[in-house]
Amino acid sequence: MGYGHGHGHGHTEPTAAAAHRGRLAIVLLLTTVVLVVEALGAVLSGSLALLADAGHMATDAAGVALALFAIWVAGKPASAQRTFGYQRAEILAAAINAVVLLALSAYILYEAVRRFADPEPVGGTVMLVAAVAGLVANAIGLWLLRRGQAESLNLRGAYLEVLGDLLGSVAVIVAAVVIALTGWTTVDPIVSVVIALLIVPRTWSLLREAVNILLEAAPKGVDLEEVRRHLMEAPGVLDVHDLHAWTITSGVPVMSAHVVVEERVLADGAFGQVLDRLHECLAGHFDVEHSTLQLEPAGHAGHEGARHR
Repeated sequence: MGYGHGHGHGHTEPTAAAAHRGRLAIVLLLTTVVLVVEALGAVLSGSLALLADAGHMATDAAGVALALFAIWVAGKPASAQRTFGYQRAEILAAAINAVVLLALSAYILYEAVRRFADPEPVGGTVMLVAAVAGLVANAIGLWLLRRGQAESLNLRGAYLEVLGDLLGSVAVIVAAVVIALTGWTTVDPIVSVVIALLIVPRTWSLLREAVNILLEAAPKGVDLEEVRRHLMEAPGVLDVHDLHAWTITSGVPVMSAHVVVEERVLADGAFGQVLDRLHECLAGHFDVEHSTLQLEPAGHAGHEGARHR
């Protein structure tokens, strides 16, 4: 017979992103304002680089709005059908943001190649004013999100988008100055390519991490063999099998395992103390606050089916 015990069941833990909801709302407002300014500037100046940056801002506005929605959804309580609530919605938001950013980068590269072959006139002064406005707003947004991005994958997605916008604004400012001083409009599609290439690596990293969480890979930095070794050091533990670790959302790793213990542990009622010691080990050494462990006697694994190991 097995003895099961879990920590943290029956409620939804607050997500890492929820504490920064107000800052995200301010960033959304700033992003929307800059989007309008840059879109108008792109129409008036004919700048592809500014249009690309405006498109990136539009994606960011949608991404931040999606992040805020995900935080709201993630805060909904767990139910019998959704035992972890909606916390995984934050990871879905991050993955969607990454996919849209990659698609936008592809469009920017395509349009830049077209303009290399067929250059268009660009108004440098209007382009410069709009880009400077974007730079200031993005700098404020980065400052607002600087702490939250280290705690939440969802916030990191928003942070990377704002960072990409800031770098894009810098590149557009450089292009605007060059055009105003020299009239060399080819710099506009060149800067567009730079913006796209700045977006792709960080976005790809974000998408890969989000997909790993959705595929329930082990949390980053967690070595399951090291976890197994720590658990087996507890008095009365003979073996550990069916050890699994995954992440529900940023800052919420979970773990489950079958733990083989000596017969005396089950016979004299000491299993409660063993469970407490094992949970303390997981929380203290691996920052896993939510864990489900089944204690069982030697030989019980043979009755659990071929899918167990």
